[in-house]
Amino acid sequence: MLHPGSMGAAVAAQIRQAGTTVLWCSAGRSEATRSRAVEAGLTELPSLGELVPRCEILLSVCPPAAAEQLAAEVAEHGYGGVYVEANAVTPERVKRIASALPDATVVDGSVVGSPPRGGKQPRLFLSGPERAVDQVVRLFAGTDVRARVLGAELGQASALKLSYTSYQKASRVLAALSYALAADHGVEDELLEIAAGRSGSYLVETGYIPKTAARAWRWAPELVEAAELLEECGLPGEPMRGAAEALLRWEGARDAELSLVDALARLHERR
Repeated sequence: MLHPGSMGAAVAAQIRQAGTTVLWCSAGRSEATRSRAVEAGLTELPSLGELVPRCEILLSVCPPAAAEQLAAEVAEHGYGGVYVEANAVTPERVKRIASALPDATVVDGSVVGSPPRGGKQPRLFLSGPERAVDQVVRLFAGTDVRARVLGAELGQASALKLSYTSYQKASRVLAALSYALAADHGVEDELLEIAAGRSGSYLVETGYIPKTAARAWRWAPELVEAAELLEECGLPGEPMRGAAEALLRWEGARDAELSLVDALARLHERR
């Protein structure tokens, strides 16, 4: 598992509980990462050079900005197994990563949903070479991670992830901006009253605003990727770039537990 963050550790724990040995590399990782790995029951190795030759499958679950560098580091060790690129990156970046790993079989993956804890069952969408994809599907059999095959084309899983994240994440940012504007003018209660007339509106769920602030450091890069994909398709990427810029105002709130007032105050701050 490269590397066991919040999502990666939970996914790895599911694989481990199903009876498969899961390795992780501790070089350069934080104590928080180590704690997650220990809790998930993962086997520690001190270097990537020791981990890579022992793995039939490598799962890359990391921030989008680190995806290509991580693949390049793996390639330096001549990896020849199945490499699952499971990050929120564009299809073009997935293809570049595949090119950077000439000895490996790259599978495009995307995780949609919350980490598989407490009965939650995220979906893992997969696309790529059939035999390798089937191998990954078997890896998750009997776990709370529900694997689903999209097709044989690299980039399909990533395109689905960015299509979903364009709304799912950007809509929460837009709701926060709308609420902040109303709060500035003393009409936030009226805004909520109007929004309550529409089912499923994030405007009603103001508890998501501080949560969005705490996750901004992860979400901003995903929206930049979504903007690039929209532009590749001849569609405007500016809304996603604008939402990413708004998220960057919460850059210092990484994983913090903020109140609604604090989150709105930070949103007003200029970088």
